[in-house]
Amino acid sequence: MLRDPSLIPLSRQHHRALALCVRIDRSLKSGATDLELWQPEIDEQFRQEIRFHFEAEEAVLFPAAESYSVLAGLVGELRAEHNELRRHFALASARAMSASDLREFVDLLSTHIRKEERDLFEELQSLLTPEDLQSLGTRLESILQEAAQACALPSRPAERS
Repeated sequence: MLRDPSLIPLSRQHHRALALCVRIDRSLKSGATDLELWQPEIDEQFRQEIRFHFEAEEAVLFPAAESYSVLAGLVGELRAEHNELRRHFALASARAMSASDLREFVDLLSTHIRKEERDLFEELQSLLTPEDLQSLGTRLESILQEAAQACALPSRPAERS
């Protein structure tokens, strides 16, 4: 099924997070994993994008999904995974991840994203009306806009002549 335009911003963020997982996974498999390099990148990705992503899902997407009994259990799992992922992001922020923490993080994040894409998004697209999806997309976009602002570079002051 094609992704509804209202969910595409979340899917794009999922893509970037999965790319990070793939890079870390390759590093772990090569045996040349430097935790001092990965932890700042994980922390930065959380601060600049993922924390807003979680906020948007928890404030808009999950409540919409929970209104359908068929999705309530899945949303409960996804909320619990957000909490566990936050624990991993906090470890990265404190530069306290072990190699096993890093492996667990990659496995959990990639599984979580696939669950949202394949299960939650697909089911929501079949349950919600086009108007409901559009409304959901508008509300998601307003929260995700904060992520764009968090990543914006400060403007340079005008030059004086």
